[in-house]
Amino acid sequence: MTESWRAVDDYIANRLIAPEEGQHSTLDANKRAGLPAIDVSAPQGKLLHLLAAATGATRILEIGTLGGYSTIWLARALAPSGKVVTIEFEPRHAEIARDNITREGVAEKVDLRVGAALDILPKLAAEGGAPFDLSFIDADKTNNAAYFKWALQLSRPGALIVVDNVVREGAVADAATTDDGGLGARALFDAVAAEPRVAATAIQTVGSKGWDGFLIARVK
Repeated sequence: MTESWRAVDDYIANRLIAPEEGQHSTLDANKRAGLPAIDVSAPQGKLLHLLAAATGATRILEIGTLGGYSTIWLARALAPSGKVVTIEFEPRHAEIARDNITREGVAEKVDLRVGAALDILPKLAAEGGAPFDLSFIDADKTNNAAYFKWALQLSRPGALIVVDNVVREGAVADAATTDDGGLGARALFDAVAAEPRVAATAIQTVGSKGWDGFLIARVK
């Protein structure tokens, strides 16, 4: 089935994503650098772009930069004065991301911060400034519930919070799972379900990244 899912992803990308959107240079650079191939797929990146554009986002929070692939998709949706604040734990990943972001011409729209997100997020809160219109969480899965709570604190009413990798090949629905990602996903669902300030749903996805899904919450 995975080969069929990948073929459909390729078909979607070939039909609906223009070559200049596809960031082939970014993906090639990440591969040459030995980064894990865990970026969102091209159709998922385009979805993030469309969500940012449709909501008129001017400030975006991203937790988990990796090589900057999703960062660039998000940054391209912003007006020239917009900003993506993206957080990456690994300095080497951040260095590669900076090169990709600069090559793609969106460096002025990206504020890349290096370190543990749970250390940086309180500093963002202390800085004040405009709240975020969209948050995309795609980092270590065990801390997803904590990341969600910070994203909520830093968001305006009406903002969207999108969390990747929340299905984990069905582990999220397995109360006996011992998978760290599955446990993180279940903790996230518990946190969202208990939070009256958001309306949320999740959708399962299949494709080149296997069987997984997104959680999408709207701040009331």
